[in-house]
Amino acid sequence: MVLEPKQTTVAYRCPHCGAGVMSAVGLFALNADMIKLKCTCGHSEMSVVYSKDGKVRLTVPCILCPNPHTFTVSSSVFFKNDLFLLPCPYSDINICITGEQNKVKAELARTELQLLDLLEENGLENFDIFHGEQTLTDPQILDIILFVINDLDAEGKIYCKCKQNKKGEHEEGNYDVEMMPEGIKVSCTKCGAHKIIPSNSLINAHDFLNSDSLTLE
Repeated sequence: MVLEPKQTTVAYRCPHCGAGVMSAVGLFALNADMIKLKCTCGHSEMSVVYSKDGKVRLTVPCILCPNPHTFTVSSSVFFKNDLFLLPCPYSDINICITGEQNKVKAELARTELQLLDLLEENGLENFDIFHGEQTLTDPQILDIILFVINDLDAEGKIYCKCKQNKKGEHEEGNYDVEMMPEGIKVSCTKCGAHKIIPSNSLINAHDFLNSDSLTLE
C-alpha cells in the first residue's frame, strides 16, 4: 500500500503590492525545515513551521495591520480541511487561506473584491497608509479612527474653511487622510484646513469615537 503524503495549499495576500501568494505545502517538507512563502515583489513573506507537538505555526503578513499575525493550528485542521480561513484579529478580512487548491483560489478572488470595496469606501487608492514608516502602536486605534472619519464624512459632519455658496449653504470640502508621526491628519484639499487626531492611545481614539462632528482649522 502506498501512503498518500499530506499536502495542502496555503495562500496570503501581500500587504505591499496586493498580489495573492500561493504555494503547496507538504508535511514532509515541514518536518525538515521552516517553509517561507515570499511575494515576488520582495516586500513580504509568510512562514509555516511544524512544531514537535504536531501543531502548525503560521506567521502571516496582514493587509491592514502594520505587523504580521501569528496563528497556531493543529496539523489535522491544517492538512485535512478543504478550506480553512484565518482572519485578521482586528477585522473580518481573511488574511490566510489553506485547503484544496481551487477553493483557495476562489477565496483569494473573493477577498480581493472585498478589499477593493474597502478601499473605495474609505477613499483610499491603496493600503500604504497602513504600512508606512510611521505606524500606530495598536491596529485597533487605526481601525476606530478611520471608521469614525468615514462615518462623519458620509453624514456631512466634517467642516472646514470652504466658503458658503450664494444660498448660504456650506460647500462640501474634499477630504484626505494622512498618517503623521503625531497622529492621523485629516485635511481639505480645497481650502487647506486640517486637524490631527492623536493616535497614541485607545483612550484618545475612544474619545474621538464619541464625537458627533469634526472641524478642520
